[in-house]
Amino acid sequence: MDNRPVAVVLLSGGLDSMVTAALAQERGFAVHALSVDYGQRHRLELESARRIATRLGTARHVEIALDLRAFGGSALTDSIDVPKGGVGEDIPVTYVPARNLVFLALTTAFAEASGARDVFIGVNALDYSGYPDCRPEFIASFAETARLGTKAGVEGSPFTIHAPLQHMTKADIARECARLGLDPAWSWSCYDPTPEGTACGLCDSCRLRKKGFAEAGIIDSTPYRA
Repeated sequence: MDNRPVAVVLLSGGLDSMVTAALAQERGFAVHALSVDYGQRHRLELESARRIATRLGTARHVEIALDLRAFGGSALTDSIDVPKGGVGEDIPVTYVPARNLVFLALTTAFAEASGARDVFIGVNALDYSGYPDCRPEFIASFAETARLGTKAGVEGSPFTIHAPLQHMTKADIARECARLGLDPAWSWSCYDPTPEGTACGLCDSCRLRKKGFAEAGIIDSTPYRA
């Protein structure tokens, strides 16, 4: 019988969520992973989420469909070209409106239904694309919202929102990946894969990932087109 406390981890299938799930396990939690099929064009990350859940031996893995293509407004859910010119200062068109707000609400609902009080999300506020829902103040604000808006919260058993990668660089995350014995190729980061299923190497997510592994001096086993 598994007597470990349960934590719910938002498992997208990307590098950050993979490392976050492994860190939750390292901290002694039985991981219940949640993946969201939101109509994203980089659907290989869903396959990666399933692979990661299997490789880590998560206690439970739930995948739900919430097709955000009905809203559009993002290069990941609409017919908008994914930018390949490098990471800029403005919020890019790969931002999906309120994605982490929606996903954290779902993850918290899953946690409450599972009797868990710990929620893990792999957001990062240093080497990232400038998304507003990755900032520490957003995570802190959501924790208060979850306290006010759930039965568990109002009955005095609030949720703890863990963001263990919040203040790490991509190089730090690459080092954690290696330390935890994870294969980078289990995960998927590319926003615009080739028809053959190869990472493009030029979108913001690929650039940040490659830069992180290069700075850490660690080989990324993921093949890139460029």
